[in-house]
Amino acid sequence: MLKPAELRNLSKQELVEKLVALKKSLFEILSQRATGRVEKPSKIKQARRDVARIMTVLQEKEK
Repeated sequence: MLKPAELRNLSKQELVEKLVALKKSLFEILSQRATGRVEKPSKIKQARRDVARIMTVLQEKEK
């Protein structure tokens, strides 16, 4: 789980890199769920929330 305080200390480029990596892992988890092989379904919720946190911090930095 990513903490908002830690995310605010990162640069915009680092946040974008983390966002891309998280979206990629979320896609992999969702494809595993489609085939019925996901080990921890809670990872889906956690990944979605992490993506939302990063996007929120990116919006804050744009202001």
